[in-house]
This record gives sequence, C-alpha cells and structure tokens, in this order.
Amino acid sequence: MTKALWNGTVIAESDKCQEVEGNLYFPSEALIAEYFTDSTTSTVCVWKGTARYFDVVVDGAINPDAAWYYPDTKSAADHIKNCVAFWRGVKVER
Repeated sequence: MTKALWNGTVIAESDKCQEVEGNLYFPSEALIAEYFTDSTTSTVCVWKGTARYFDVVVDGAINPDAAWYYPDTKSAADHIKNCVAFWRGVKVER
C-alpha cells in the first residue's frame, strides 16, 4: 500500500498508484477529502495538459499547491487523468 503523508497524517492511500516522471499519481478516490481544498493555481505540461492544484490542510496548517492533477489530459497522459501527485514536503511511502 502506498501512502502520502503530511505533518504525520495520512492524506491519501492506494495500491493502484502510477509512476510518471518519478512522481507517484494516486487515483482520486484514494484522497482523504477533508485534507484537500481547491487552489486557483494551474500550470501547463506540453505532453500531459493543464494541471490544477490542491492545497493540503492538516490540523489548520496549510501546504499551498502541494498536490496536482490533470482534469483534461492530452492523449499520452490519459492513464493519469484526475490522478493526484504530491510535492512540497508531502512524503510518499511505498
């Protein structure tokens, strides 16, 4: 089972993660929804599409833009559509 943790709290857990460019992407249903809020940030990847971000919130502490996903992927990235990856101090353990 793969877990994503921030500030010692499990924020996502799945045995169906996919690795792309060194990042593990969790299926959206693996997220524990109470720890995520929408961000207004977006970025563009030339082969995956436009990424949207979530802030991660645990016990009132906010980690801005710590998770991202691609709601509308380009065809080469369809396998990670709406899957979520992490950075900015979020620890991913296999």
